[in-house]
Amino acid sequence: MNRRLARFACVGALVTALDVAVAVVGRLTLGLPVIAADAVAITLAASLSWTANRWFTFTNDPRVAWVQEPGSYVRVAVLAGTIDIVTMRTAVIFLGADSVKPLVAAKVLGVGLAAVVRVVAYRAVLFRVVRAGQGRPAHRPPPRGECRLTVVVPAYREADRIAGTVARLREALVPAGGAEIVVVDDGSGDGTSEQAWAAGADQVVTQPANAGKGAAVRAGVLASRGRTVAFTDADLSYPPGQVLRLLAAVEDGWDMVVGSRRHVDTTTLVRARRLRDVGGRVFNLLTLAVLLGQYRDTQCGLKAFRSDVAHLLFSRCRIDGFAFDVELFHLAERHRLTLLEVPVELASSHTSTVRLARHAAEMARDLVRIRATAFTDAYDVPDDEVLPPPSPTRPAIE
Repeated sequence: MNRRLARFACVGALVTALDVAVAVVGRLTLGLPVIAADAVAITLAASLSWTANRWFTFTNDPRVAWVQEPGSYVRVAVLAGTIDIVTMRTAVIFLGADSVKPLVAAKVLGVGLAAVVRVVAYRAVLFRVVRAGQGRPAHRPPPRGECRLTVVVPAYREADRIAGTVARLREALVPAGGAEIVVVDDGSGDGTSEQAWAAGADQVVTQPANAGKGAAVRAGVLASRGRTVAFTDADLSYPPGQVLRLLAAVEDGWDMVVGSRRHVDTTTLVRARRLRDVGGRVFNLLTLAVLLGQYRDTQCGLKAFRSDVAHLLFSRCRIDGFAFDVELFHLAERHRLTLLEVPVELASSHTSTVRLARHAAEMARDLVRIRATAFTDAYDVPDDEVLPPPSPTRPAIE
């Protein structure tokens, strides 16, 4: 357990112990009514929680940003405290209020229900804060880059079709003035790299061993030279002309533009297998343990970024597998980046390298890793890498 997570857990344990102890002492030693004893305990515990988490355990993790919302914190504390008091007062009717054990049992029940209320309420507060910040273009100064657009294509054992992929991308992106195409051979060992070079890819990054889609996309993005950086799957299950839509949105001022298969305007030409579709929906539900925003689809394989945003995000990504997309969303929330979800045209491929049963445990494990890493310094950005601040108007292009 890392130090910040340990501190957070210690504060929680201390506050809970204080809450229970003060309620019991107030009732049995001072002779206060149950409601008064519980109210005093809750007030002291809430004050200690605010102070300790503000000055002792607070990080840039957006899920603990409630310490920056004192008004919301007080409102939620009052609501949760009311639930606690009502629950404890009701419980002592049946358990008794004249000895330690029944009082502790009643108080623990109240603390438990109040904790559920706090989690739900804080999530609602932070969802509002996060989505409000994401919901409008940032209009930052134009990013640097040697060309207008880079498209990264992660590839694993794609020797038979990578040439066609490169050719289709090249043709589809002519309206953008062309694009830098970066193919990342994720340790295929089947000639994928050679075929990509022969097809005219601008860069081919060859991984020494198969490390996962997240590692492949990261390597390609960090090698990119475009002012906008997008990635798409080698099977082109998202017809390549759609990259132009994402490019336009990024150039319109958005930090991050993501395709969504759940968007109301999405068109599905060939449906994915039922099991894979259900698995994707279940995984999106699990991401609620990591993310604040209620995104329609975190796993869509079509995303685009400003180049400075792309390099900031991928230089801090730690997940090599398929859950790397969730890590990107977490980092976008953490660094208050703007984000636009757009519909896609989807022609699902039945030759995907995703194997639901084999990758399910890996993806669940990676969600836990993201949540734990969020309590460390790994996702923080030094001052010299902070993005230029958003502007209410589009900056002039020099």
